[in-house]
Amino acid sequence: MASGIDALVFDFDGLLMDTESTLLECWRAEWRHHGLRLDETRFFADHGGDVTEQRYADLAAAVGPNYDRVASHARRIAHRDALHARLGLAPGIREWLDEAGVLGLPVAVASSSPRSWVEGHLVRSGDLDRFAVRAFGDEVPGHKPDPGVYLLALRRLGVAPGRAVAFEDTPHGVAAAKAAGLRCIAVPNAYAGPERFAAADLVLPSAAQRSLADVLAAIPLP
Repeated sequence: MASGIDALVFDFDGLLMDTESTLLECWRAEWRHHGLRLDETRFFADHGGDVTEQRYADLAAAVGPNYDRVASHARRIAHRDALHARLGLAPGIREWLDEAGVLGLPVAVASSSPRSWVEGHLVRSGDLDRFAVRAFGDEVPGHKPDPGVYLLALRRLGVAPGRAVAFEDTPHGVAAAKAAGLRCIAVPNAYAGPERFAAADLVLPSAAQRSLADVLAAIPLP
């Protein structure tokens, strides 16, 4: 392309699919089950690692000695899976992926989540084959903002960092992409204020706002 872009690399959670909202809702519901209210200000971590055990520990401390972890987990997962059954790609994402195909740009997914999580969702939605390359958190030693998963995706793509563009929804995701040498377009999720994305090359309120070609043309050359 004239813009010097050879590949696109997408985050998964909160960017390709709004699994951030379903995650929050299933935990809200579990706290409500015990007559309690979840402190949402502390819910989302500033990294891509798994904080599930800490969330259960916080709930157990709030409930007290009668807390049944096994029953709580089963109830929460059932609720989460019911929400996911009707979850698809975020608004505008399908159109961007279609347009990437027209433009001849290979598309990768680079997520701190494990392979089973990401591929399971993409199989369910029928979108797995859209991604020529996939890189996951269980394949690298560090989670975003560590750049490892982006560097792995770039190696598999065979593309230099300066020739790829990342798409992210969190500040730590943007930090990971920039540390790996990619330009980065941010589409902040509902739980990350746009003011926290100063490091991104471009910030959009939604993938549905502009065509992919217009978005790529708006970011600076490396």
